[in-house]
Amino acid sequence: MPSNPPLTIVIPVYNEGGNFPALWREITSGIKTPFTAIVVYDFDEDNTLPVAREIIASGETRLTLRKNAYGRGVTGAIKTGLEAVESGPVLVTMADLSDDLTQVDQMHELYRQGFDVVCGSRYMKGGQLIGGPFLKQLMSRVSGLTLHYFRGVPTHDATNSFKLYDAAMVRDIKVESVAGFELGLELTVKAFLNGYRIAEIPSTWRDRTAGSSRFRVLQWLPHYLKWYFFAFQPVRQRNRAPREQGAVKPAE
Repeated sequence: MPSNPPLTIVIPVYNEGGNFPALWREITSGIKTPFTAIVVYDFDEDNTLPVAREIIASGETRLTLRKNAYGRGVTGAIKTGLEAVESGPVLVTMADLSDDLTQVDQMHELYRQGFDVVCGSRYMKGGQLIGGPFLKQLMSRVSGLTLHYFRGVPTHDATNSFKLYDAAMVRDIKVESVAGFELGLELTVKAFLNGYRIAEIPSTWRDRTAGSSRFRVLQWLPHYLKWYFFAFQPVRQRNRAPREQGAVKPAE
């Protein structure tokens, strides 16, 4: 196992053939950190696959494909990608060009300093959320800010899926999410409760310009509420030593 594994980028897709070439250009031009990328798809007819295979056939060795091990759905796709990584930093980003990929190198540097979760934050100073349904914006903003100010979670944007995780931490945390994009909130809350170090940087999220969103507010709301209220449990004692990288000790 390499002592300094490269960044792994997990990209869940659902018929993102129209977006994927532009996404790949943004990744390869905007991220200077050495990386590999895993495209996770639900079904063999997904129109992302021929586009990704063409890129691979051109000689791109950093890109691989993996089928969702949990059937269909974005949560299963993210879990499949995270479980494929044994060690090192793992970034989750969507294929819809909404995430602010110019921040990835800074996120990776914070990981190297010893943080276990690095969150892209739309609601801290300098962050932005541009477009998207009003109800979705309201729910994510209220939940993120109340968890930060009333519970002390070290990010203003716990619900954002655009995060970098330590793979070993993800393996230590039992993932229970089953629906929607709740997994990012679950991992952030569990990392906080178990004493892992969390950092955030301002990021910009823009509503997708092509394709259709799979975000279903009313269908997924009960799952989000579960992890929101779970965050108000007592913080537990962390049992393992902090990562050697960066020699940063966890907060008391």
